[in-house]
Amino acid sequence: MECISQIINIISRWWDPIARPLIELEDNFSSLKEAMEELKCVRNDVKTRVEVAERGLLKCKEEVQLWLKKVEEAEGEVNAMEETFKQMMRCLWNFHPNCWSAYKLSKWAEKKLKDVAVLKSKGDSFKEVANKQLPDAVEEKPLTLAVGRDLVLEKVLNWIGQGKVGVIGIYGMGGVGKTTLLNDINNQFLKRNDDFYVVIWVVVSKELNVGKIQMDIGKRLGLSWPENESNNQTRTHDIRKILSNKKFMLLLDDIWESLDLGMVGIPHPSSQNMSKVVFTTRFEYVCGHMTADKKIKVECLPEKEAMDLFRRNVGEETMKYHPEIPILAKSVAKECKGLPLALITIGRAMACKKTPQEWKHAISVLSTSKPPSEISGMNDKMLLRLKFSYDNLDGDTIKSCFLYCALFPEDFNIRKGRLIDYWIGKGFLDGWDDDLDEAHNKGHDIIGRLKAACLLERGSDEKTEVKLHDVIRDLALWIASECGKKKNRFLVRAGVGLTHAPVVESWKEAERISLMNNRIKEVTETPQCPNLLTLMLQSNLNFRKVRPEFFQFMPLLRVLDLSHSFLKELPAGLCNLAELRYFNLSNTEITSLPEEIGNLVKLKHLDLGYISTLGIIPRGVISRLSELRVIKLERSYSKWEEGSEGLNMSELEGLERLNHLNLTLSNVHALERLLCSSKLQNVTRNLFLMNLTISNQRSSLLTAMKSLQRLNLRHCNGLVEVTISGYVKEDDDYPVSSLEWLSLRELPHLNCIRVGRGCFRNLHTIRILFCYKLKKIYGLLQLGNLETIFIKDCYELEEVIGTVIPDDEVADIGLMQLKRMTLLNLRELTSICSYALHFPSLEEIYVFNCPKLKKLPLSLHSAHNSLRKIREAEFRKESAAKDFAIRPGLSCTAPGTYKEREEREKKRAGSWNVRGRAEKRCLAGVGFEGRKKRKKREGAGESTERLAAGSVAWAGPGPEAEFRKESAAKDFAIRPGLSCTAPGTYKEREEREKRRAGSWNVRGRAEKPWVAVLALKKEEIST
Repeated sequence: MECISQIINIISRWWDPIARPLIELEDNFSSLKEAMEELKCVRNDVKTRVEVAERGLLKCKEEVQLWLKKVEEAEGEVNAMEETFKQMMRCLWNFHPNCWSAYKLSKWAEKKLKDVAVLKSKGDSFKEVANKQLPDAVEEKPLTLAVGRDLVLEKVLNWIGQGKVGVIGIYGMGGVGKTTLLNDINNQFLKRNDDFYVVIWVVVSKELNVGKIQMDIGKRLGLSWPENESNNQTRTHDIRKILSNKKFMLLLDDIWESLDLGMVGIPHPSSQNMSKVVFTTRFEYVCGHMTADKKIKVECLPEKEAMDLFRRNVGEETMKYHPEIPILAKSVAKECKGLPLALITIGRAMACKKTPQEWKHAISVLSTSKPPSEISGMNDKMLLRLKFSYDNLDGDTIKSCFLYCALFPEDFNIRKGRLIDYWIGKGFLDGWDDDLDEAHNKGHDIIGRLKAACLLERGSDEKTEVKLHDVIRDLALWIASECGKKKNRFLVRAGVGLTHAPVVESWKEAERISLMNNRIKEVTETPQCPNLLTLMLQSNLNFRKVRPEFFQFMPLLRVLDLSHSFLKELPAGLCNLAELRYFNLSNTEITSLPEEIGNLVKLKHLDLGYISTLGIIPRGVISRLSELRVIKLERSYSKWEEGSEGLNMSELEGLERLNHLNLTLSNVHALERLLCSSKLQNVTRNLFLMNLTISNQRSSLLTAMKSLQRLNLRHCNGLVEVTISGYVKEDDDYPVSSLEWLSLRELPHLNCIRVGRGCFRNLHTIRILFCYKLKKIYGLLQLGNLETIFIKDCYELEEVIGTVIPDDEVADIGLMQLKRMTLLNLRELTSICSYALHFPSLEEIYVFNCPKLKKLPLSLHSAHNSLRKIREAEFRKESAAKDFAIRPGLSCTAPGTYKEREEREKKRAGSWNVRGRAEKRCLAGVGFEGRKKRKKREGAGESTERLAAGSVAWAGPGPEAEFRKESAAKDFAIRPGLSCTAPGTYKEREEREKRRAGSWNVRGRAEKPWVAVLALKKEEIST
């Protein structure tokens, strides 16, 4: 028995380790599944905590990520083994056990149960599942459709790449696409490797809040501060600590005033840290306040790009819905004037308009200055965005001045001087009107500020004109109407082709009415305008008559403009305009000034200029206008005879506040009275002398009048010499004379003009016409600011700039501001100047019928960067080759048809005969283009290909390209790329070549135009 017991113990010790797992297999796997379910619950809780943290911009810890991965792996393993367990249990119940497999499975379940317990314990121990994450170097910005900004983007990116450029300013009017451009700049650095530690984008907006800016920057840097933290200095220190040793880029959108980067905590960009700050603003002056190293203005889109943007917002479905819509869409897009905000907003509003009638209505609304909200589907959101620029203007005066600009037609070039006169008349510059010059200076300052705010644009003549963008004009009218609530407060129908004035009922609530630039004949009713302050009826050429009672109910009217019309008489009802300050009657046909004008006792500005029919100004009328500051009578009233019943000089002298006088004088007594009156001399700004005898001494006195700005001498007999002279005090930096414009016309005995040294620094224009005996002009080089020289029909003039210059001073002398020189019908002119002078600003030279003129006074660098056009270049062949080689980009114009040129060619000497097509223009270098319309000849092919920079080409007929062989070889050697074009077939050319002497052999392809490139040696010719 004892032996049997030992045997059983041995078998039991051997069997238990094997049998127990087989017996406990089901229990082990059941426990594992239960533990796994608990682990999954813990896993789900952890994942939820991670998701919540990530929504708070935190980043999941790596150990948590690893744990989650292990849980997923464990779950996969258990699920995979579950099917094996089920099969094993079926075998055991069917008495077909695989004991070894069951054993291994049971042991695996036992081990995995321990692993799951460890994972569960680990998951339960997580106190934090996420950390604050480091910011991405660049955050992608949603990019709206950008069109036509590639060049600006390229320029800004190029500046960013330059070490010396740290701060870049991007400015432009509201809605022009500055933010879109900044978004694009940001996104460029998603794919560029510029080693920026971080690219930070911050919207600044109108209300500057340094704390908010710091909070936005802190978020990008992974910084956080307590919500109750109000100490900006703490944030400044933290931001500077992170960025001080980093290369960063800060993008600031929509800055309205200067922002102190140091106060925010931003280290100033430099060539050492290579950091960058790029900002956008509506105001150019902000670029200066931010000390921008570079600045660039974002302009409105060109027509093609504007149409592309508009089309994309309308959608192709609508554009193709009706054949008329694409044509009408171009008209709608043009009304937006390239402003992206308007193109996008109006384009989207038109996306659902699928009938031509709806599109035509939109065109009507946009072209008649109605608010865009009149178009169905649009609201005032666009104008509200643009209004921020208006709201930011400093003071009510500049705001009122801006709104006044909306009275002019669309795309109208507004003369600055006239605009400022309106402002003075309206009372916007009341504090300055006693000093007219200072008032105009203040007005120019306001214009400059409006331009800096991108609310005004430069006009065709940048110095004298401004323009209002059409969308900004709509904004001004919308603001003036109190955001659309009082639509007729500004009644503006300027330049829209009206033949009849609007019904007088619409005039009642108007404060300003502009009906200028129309075709209105008369106003047939009597308007009642109790609030009217400004009435503009100028440039209605058919306007001939004003009803007697027309002005009866305009008690507050201050500005009245009836100029540029055929108005022949004024109604007596003018006396009712007791508040009138500004009255313009220039360029009308009135014959007399009614005595009722004398009742306008508050009148400050009276313009009677350019009225050739004005013969009567009753005595005593002007003297009653005691507040008068300005009276203009140029090319107008000239009957100043003493003892007559009309206006005389004594009345003008009696006007105590007069400080601007324009006069026309046609008798010697009036001139003597002017020269004897120091007061009248000091206030005379524009003087027109005609049909009188004037001595040389008087002419010198005239040009020395301190306030005189424009002087016009015409039909003045006896004047032999004009001396433009004066003096400057040694301690005075300003010139004695204010003369800006001088015209000498039809002076039959004038033979010499002399300019004194250093006296007329403001003179910018000289016009000399029909002075047949004029021979010499001395001293023009003394006029350092001269911009325009116009000389015509001075048959004996020999030299324009007659002076003797020492050889060692020639290199430093010239007319630095001269832009245009026109010389017409000067038969004896042999030289403009005997020296090559500096003309760094010269843009155009026009020479016509000056047969003895041989060359231009140009040196290699005299007008190298500015000269763009030489018109009528009829100089000697040799001179042309020499002069034109200076400027390879020059454009020259010569008149005449093909036949006329061919006849001229036959008459000229020389064996070189290079012919071209009369109807083609040169594509590169110096081209000659006929002014008359040319007829196309049959068989004419394309003109010469564009040549490389630095070459000079003739691609036309005529004498300009006729040179003798030996001269051509010499001149062409100067310009190895010089090219000539000649038409004709291969056979025709070959025949011509046989007839020509010399070793030149120029061939071309059959039936094709050809280009001969004449290099340094004759033998080196390629076709």
